[in-house]
Amino acid sequence: MGKHRRPGPPNQLSRATAHVDPNDPLAAYVKRRRAPLDQYRRHRPLHGGGGHLHPSEARVLEEWTGFAYEPVGTAPDLAAAQAWVHDLDPGAMDCEE
Repeated sequence: MGKHRRPGPPNQLSRATAHVDPNDPLAAYVKRRRAPLDQYRRHRPLHGGGGHLHPSEARVLEEWTGFAYEPVGTAPDLAAAQAWVHDLDPGAMDCEE
């Protein structure tokens, strides 16, 4: 069997091997603290079920802390939750909605 390749453009780096900064003594551990699929914010339906079902129900807003997702607030509906997830300001941590 041949070497496995990552599908996609050849100019795009693979996530299979993390870049290790030789000047950072903790660089080898940084990859472990990244959010799954690099998704640092997510929303879940308050009463379970599929995320696309019942778009008018409340959602729990969760943020990645480096170890796990923790609830940080609620959104009244799917549109508000998606707006919070896709907020362009990554430094905004306020979730009083």
